[in-house]
Amino acid sequence: MSLTNIIKTNRVLMKKIWILLLLIFFCLACEKRPYHVSKIIAKKITIDSEIKKDSLIVNSFLPYKHKMIKEISRPLSYAPFQLERTDGYLQSTLGNLIADLSYQKANELFNKETGKTVDFSMSNYGGIRAAINKGEVTVSNAFELMPFDNTLVVVELTAEKTEALFTYFMAKKRAHPLSKHVQLTIRNNSYKVHINGKPINKNKTYFIATSNYLQKGGDGMNFFSEPLSLYTSNFLIRDAITAHFNNNDTLTSFLDTRVIVTK
Repeated sequence: MSLTNIIKTNRVLMKKIWILLLLIFFCLACEKRPYHVSKIIAKKITIDSEIKKDSLIVNSFLPYKHKMIKEISRPLSYAPFQLERTDGYLQSTLGNLIADLSYQKANELFNKETGKTVDFSMSNYGGIRAAINKGEVTVSNAFELMPFDNTLVVVELTAEKTEALFTYFMAKKRAHPLSKHVQLTIRNNSYKVHINGKPINKNKTYFIATSNYLQKGGDGMNFFSEPLSLYTSNFLIRDAITAHFNNNDTLTSFLDTRVIVTK
């Protein structure tokens, strides 16, 4: 056999061997084998002052940081006294402010869209996350007060479900913010309620402004779920707060007759 033929024969043989090895490899790779964790190694990395700053990253974010600080520090209004959620019984200065400005914005949007009027608004005590201290009020205060991206909605409820709302209010005994359109008179464990000066009419439905969170049953407010109709605004409550602050150079709110407790 010539040298040329020997070389050709070896090449053909090597090619076949490589093909066989590849087939074996793919068969083994595709074989389903159970895997078990044999060891887990964890390492604690402490984030403290000893970690060196990456100047490239810091310098990249600095312009955005300065812009953000400038924006959230922007003054909007002035509070002549502190407003908080704990300065009254079943109502508060801050809760009243939030309920009224939520009603104002929700009614504006709802009326423009439907031609109808919102009857009153209800928020939740737990949704108010900070007080407004006496002095300058900034954009930052709006974010601290309402850090959630909850939006304004309007639900249409039957008189029965509207009664359930006030039954809930009585049972929880918390200062859930009600707008000034409500007058709730409480004596011992009983109550009387007027909405816009009139008692609840069993033949009427009521349009109530609230948040999308509460409408879905948040805080146990299940009476808001499955309303007769639902208007969604996609307007952030925080933006309503910011706009109200910006449009009023002085912020005031007082305890009033929306909730009256008698002996």
